[in-house]
Amino acid sequence: MKKIIVPVDFSEHSEFALEAAANIARKHKSELFVLHMLELSNAIISADNESLNEEATFYVKLAEQKFEAFLDKAYLRDLKVTPIIKHFKVWREVNDVANENGVNLIVMGSHGASGVKGAIVGSNTEKVIRHSDVPVLVIKHNPILLDFDNGVFASDFSEEAIRPYLNAKVTFGKIGAKMHLVYVNSPDGNFRSSAEIDKRVSNFLKKADGHLDNMVNVHVVSDYSIEKGILNFSNTIGADLIAVATHGRKGLAHFFEGSISEDVANHSTLPVMTFKI
Repeated sequence: MKKIIVPVDFSEHSEFALEAAANIARKHKSELFVLHMLELSNAIISADNESLNEEATFYVKLAEQKFEAFLDKAYLRDLKVTPIIKHFKVWREVNDVANENGVNLIVMGSHGASGVKGAIVGSNTEKVIRHSDVPVLVIKHNPILLDFDNGVFASDFSEEAIRPYLNAKVTFGKIGAKMHLVYVNSPDGNFRSSAEIDKRVSNFLKKADGHLDNMVNVHVVSDYSIEKGILNFSNTIGADLIAVATHGRKGLAHFFEGSISEDVANHSTLPVMTFKI
């Protein structure tokens, strides 16, 4: 976990994300890249008109001033922090910056947890998740205590879940979190018998790990919906983090039927980390 990006808009939720990223960076001696994206049109940037160029310069200088105040935090002292300003609000650029700098994690604040279905869809957070090749950690509250001791990775144990599972396994190891795997048997999913689930999970782990050592960390729960099952299980074991997978540019719907990633990210009070399939 050597390099972390925090996209910010200088809001309160951006501060939550920045503090969370600083806590992680301090534990792992990571470098922070704090990214702000201006909403300037191409006309303002490239126009020959002197007044338009002055306007662009004004907004850049204003962002630099905001950065100076925003980054003046006690929890950032002794950390390597690099501010970055991009002229456009093109969210795939976050992934470009991540790839250019060898970043391992993106940390973002979100207003989420509103209980309103679709609260994240269309938001900046969702747009970053769609384009990101690296894990995205979504923070929705002030990270007073941010210790990732117990993490939940929810899976249907299909073949397309292998890649995000392996990536989550590596990331959980880096942040020091114990991985609890959960399969939710629910009427709104493909309900399976215990024997079918056992066979599905064992085949999955054999293909993913080459052995069944992680079988002891697999939990099968039954609930009225997959989302409720994930959230209830996470609360039961005292989880600090929930991990889900996303189909990237296709949106937040992932290998579960429906849009479980979206629902979990919206309704969870815990930090949620996404991994691209």
